[in-house]
Amino acid sequence: MIRLGLRARVSAGFAVGALLLSASMALVSYELTRRSLLDERERTAVRAAYFDAAVVRTGLDTEDPDVVEVLRSLDTGGVRRPLLHRGDDWYARTADAGLTAAIPVDLQQLVHAGEPAVQRVRVNGQPTLLVGLPLAPSTSYYELTSLRELDQTLRVLALALTAVAIVVAGSGAALGWYATRHSLRPLTAVADAAQEIAAGNFSARLAATTDPDLTRLSTSFNHMVDQLSRRIERDRRFAADVSHELRSPLQTLSAAASVLARRRAHLDDRTATAAALVADEITRFQQLVNDLIQLARSDQPVDRAPVDVAALARRACQARGLPDTLVRAGRGVAATWLVDERRVEQILANLVDNALRHGGGPVAVRLSQRDGTGVVEVDDEGPGVPAGDREAIFDRFVRGRAAHSRGDGDGTGLGLAIVAEHAAAHRGRASVGDRPGGGASFRVELPGALP
Repeated sequence: MIRLGLRARVSAGFAVGALLLSASMALVSYELTRRSLLDERERTAVRAAYFDAAVVRTGLDTEDPDVVEVLRSLDTGGVRRPLLHRGDDWYARTADAGLTAAIPVDLQQLVHAGEPAVQRVRVNGQPTLLVGLPLAPSTSYYELTSLRELDQTLRVLALALTAVAIVVAGSGAALGWYATRHSLRPLTAVADAAQEIAAGNFSARLAATTDPDLTRLSTSFNHMVDQLSRRIERDRRFAADVSHELRSPLQTLSAAASVLARRRAHLDDRTATAAALVADEITRFQQLVNDLIQLARSDQPVDRAPVDVAALARRACQARGLPDTLVRAGRGVAATWLVDERRVEQILANLVDNALRHGGGPVAVRLSQRDGTGVVEVDDEGPGVPAGDREAIFDRFVRGRAAHSRGDGDGTGLGLAIVAEHAAAHRGRASVGDRPGGGASFRVELPGALP
């Protein structure tokens, strides 16, 4: 299930709250208006019925009354229709159009018992107010008042209140979106600053604010970044200083090892083997020092410029005695990418070296692009990387199954860690998966790498 963002949830809360409030007010307003109009119409209808009943009683108080003429003498307009029940007969001003059938039996019995009654009924599908009045023991007067106009008025009122509720809910959502846009602006600034810091720009800070509720946030964040920047700078200087200090003795040891290598023919087998081991370890130590220096420089900002990445990949292969035909650019890949040339060159070199040392050699260096993101993939023909080690393999001095499964037992060193650092500096990421047919496929994504 997709979880909505904070701004969407707050806006939805505003909209739901506004809808509930407006709907409640609309229902209350509608009910009060409906009750008021119905009560007023009922009082008017009852008064008119009593007046008409008095006229009918007077008209019937003769020796031989004409009941129909008496009913026709009533001024009932077009909304009231009179009925008279005398003895067992019903009388109306015009032909009965279902009026007598609309009078409930219970109400008739109540009126015949001498009690006036009022009830809302439906006549031919139209709402009607029925008033029954006793005139004599065997005579009852009924008057039906149409409520069609009132019903139409209430329908229009209901539609209007519904529209108002919808508009208020929409206004609530807009207000919530506007409010969250401004209230979340400090968090957006924090996110932007954190993104800049993650990309290596440790000069990013939050602007000073006069809002007392946000002063502590900006102050604490800036203080945290200052402390983090100082600590990273200390670590960087330490790594750089140690690496530079190690270079001189390593150069001396390398020169001594080269002398021993040249005199290997004059040494016995055990001494020659030991000298070769020492030379190999010195070479490995030099590479480690170079990696430390590169890692110390990885926090510098990315210097993007148009770079022919395919040419960089071919040079990396040629420098290691590999055919440049290993480099394969997908169809439609841009000739140049907007990347940091030094970082991408290091990425390619470290991935190719990793394939040579731990993966049985590279089988392809593939370049592709997707949605403005440049992708570099280096496939090897080794045993692959276990799924549990695929995240940790980009850590510094990683050890474990990823190392032992390749038969070296000493991990992958800093090479892949530097790859991950350079990818993160481009706001991308490094990952590893299975290569079809066996082996591992190391993948580096560089967002915004294409012009």
